[in-house]
Order: sequence, then structure tokens, then C-alpha cells
Amino acid sequence: MPSNRDYYEILGVSRDSNEDEIKRAYRKFALKYHPDKNPGDKEAEERFKEAAEAYEVLRDREKRKIYDLYGHEGLRGTGFKGFSGFEDIFSAFGDIFEDFFGFGGKGSRRTRIIRGNDLRYDLKLTLEEAYTGKEEEIVFEKWGPCDTCSGTGITPGTEPGMCPNCHGRGEIVHSQGFFQIRTTCSTCNGTGQVIVDPCRRCSGKGKIRLERNVLVRIPPGVDTGTQLRIRGEGESGENGGPPGDLFVVIYIKEHEFFDRDGDDLKCQITVSFVQAALGTEVSIPVLGDDEERRITIQEGTQPGEIIRLKGKGMPSLRRGRRYGDLFVQVMVKIPTRLSQRQRELLTEFGKLEKQKIGAKTRDFWDKIRGV
Repeated sequence: MPSNRDYYEILGVSRDSNEDEIKRAYRKFALKYHPDKNPGDKEAEERFKEAAEAYEVLRDREKRKIYDLYGHEGLRGTGFKGFSGFEDIFSAFGDIFEDFFGFGGKGSRRTRIIRGNDLRYDLKLTLEEAYTGKEEEIVFEKWGPCDTCSGTGITPGTEPGMCPNCHGRGEIVHSQGFFQIRTTCSTCNGTGQVIVDPCRRCSGKGKIRLERNVLVRIPPGVDTGTQLRIRGEGESGENGGPPGDLFVVIYIKEHEFFDRDGDDLKCQITVSFVQAALGTEVSIPVLGDDEERRITIQEGTQPGEIIRLKGKGMPSLRRGRRYGDLFVQVMVKIPTRLSQRQRELLTEFGKLEKQKIGAKTRDFWDKIRGV
């Protein structure tokens, strides 16, 4: 049941007090008589309810105007019934208690803090850039707080109004027989307030599209699929929530000479069958070296044979300063057209090989026969 005491007297303020003075007075009473600080004290509970009722009326311009003109009877004519208990008080002023004390109370309505969305940026690098690492400035857009209204969504110098649907409670109570069902107010999304004069720059959203320039430090050894997390560079949160993060996803461009396998590199070189038979030296590029490196093709190298260069692969992103290896596969090219002289030489070479194989075969059978 509403109090019959003078509301200005309850809060100890004069009739010409402004909103800030009334709010400060209520803060003093709410802190002093809060039920969490006065467990089991019935008098404190009544004073707490009485102060909340007075504040509910005097903080609202329309209710205060009716009260000043017609007193308690005028408020009753509007259907105002005060608060039925602590749950209603915390539901109406939960956000205020958080601002004042950092706590609300059982059943208090708290504005839900929402973390900002994460963002993704795809960045393509060459294999050489992935080998050395680099700093790359990226440019992207995101939703950020409006610089005109500081993210409030309201025109600077104005205040939000009480939600006409829930009357500032942030929830709607539906009665079904003996049961009461409470749902979040769909008009104000549980805040108890609505924007009366929206900010023109952001149209009341509190957010605008912002262009961001961020310097990304890319460590050596990144690979396709590597994600670099930049904290706080995602979209801004809501109701004081923290911003999301920016994830830079790496893609390595295909290389004309090297294939990558984890920290290892693979490549192919082609030599003639004469070079494979006699041996030779071949120059190949090596990442991290300014000049090409000469490698030795041993005499009698077979097609598909692999030469391993230790530590000439990619730097390891997970194993500190270690490097993978470079695997060079030797491909042997067989000539498709021969000059008359080449044909004569190869024919002679074939006869010598046949004699060599024949001699080995005779030696084998001689050993079997015990000759």
C-alpha cells in the first residue's frame, strides 16, 4: 500500500529540488536502509520501501507534477500503487543500485552486459613474407561507439524517457489465475527507458561505422590457417560490455618453386641422364639466402632420389628458433630426339652395358654350378 507521508519529507528534500538532488537523497537512504545491510530489521525494510516509493514519484516529471498539484489522491487516480515488495523495487531500480553500490539484490533487474562481436580479416602473404615475418598495416571497417553521443544513442544534453509500456520496470507482468509471468519488456528490451530524442549522427543506435587502421605484427613461420588475435579490435560491446577481438587469418600464396609441408619445404630439379650418371652441381634458390645455393648431384643418382638440406626449410612458429628442412627431388630427363652421333654413342654404350650384364650373369651361374 502506498505511503501517506509527504514524499519530499521522506527523502529530506525541498519542493524545488532538481533531479540530481533527489537522486543523491535517495542514494543516501537506499544505502542506509538496504535490506542486505539490515537483515531482519523490519523498520529498515519499511524505510527502504518508503524511500523507493518517494523516489519513483519524484524522479518522474509527470508523476511529480500530478503529486505537486493533487497529492496522493491524484496519484491513486492514475493507478499508481507503489511497490508490493523488494522484488518490484529491485526490478525498477536494479541499474541504479549497480551504479551506486555495485550490487542490486534478489530479483533485481540488471542490464545485460553484452560483449562485442569478433571480426575476421583475411590476409594473403607470399612464402617469402611468411619466412621472414613482417609488419602489415590493415584497413577495415567496424561498428564503434558514436563520437557524437558517446554511444548512448541520445542527443547530447537530453535524457532518455521512461518506457511507456513497462513504466520503467523493464518487464511486463502477466497474471494467469494464481500465477504471474514476468517477461522482458519488448519496447525497451528490459532497460526501462526509451530514447525520446535520438542522436542524429547514429539515428539512436549508439554506433556508427568506423574505419580502422591497425598495424599487425606477423611472426616468421606463419602458415595458411594461422590466426593472429588482436584483442579489443572487434566491434564495441553493449551496456558497458567489452569490445570483441579481431582475428587475422593468414593465407599463403602458391609459390612457383617450393611446396610447403608444415615446416619443411619441397622442390624438384631436373637433370639430364648424363648428369645423373656422371654427377654434377646444380644451383637452386634457398629462402633466407641472398644467393642461390649449389648442391651436388652424386654420380649415379637415380630418378626420384631426394637430397635433404637440413635447416633450410621454414622457421617453426611453435618450436622457437628451429627450422624445417628442404627436400630436393631429382628428376632425370630422357631425351626424345637424338642426333646421329648421339645415337651411335648410345648404341655403343648399350653394347658395353650388355656385355657387362652378360659377364655378371655368367659369373652368377658359374658360382651356382661350382665352377
